[in-house]
Amino acid sequence: MGVLADEMEAPSLYMNAARAGKKALVICTVSDHILTGEATTAEQRQNSFTNMMDVAFDII
Repeated sequence: MGVLADEMEAPSLYMNAARAGKKALVICTVSDHILTGEATTAEQRQNSFTNMMDVAFDII
C-alpha cells in the first residue's frame, strides 16, 4: 500500500475535535523507520525533537 509511517493518536484527536466542533492540528516527527528497524531511544526523542516543538509553538 506504500505506507511509510503510522501514527495512532491523530485520528482520535481529529474525531474528538470534529465532534466538539473545534479545530485540530497534528504535527508529527518521525522517530522510527519501519523498513530498516532504525529507531531513536526515549532519551533521544525527549531531547532532540525541540525543532518540531518550536514550530508548533510558533503556530499557536
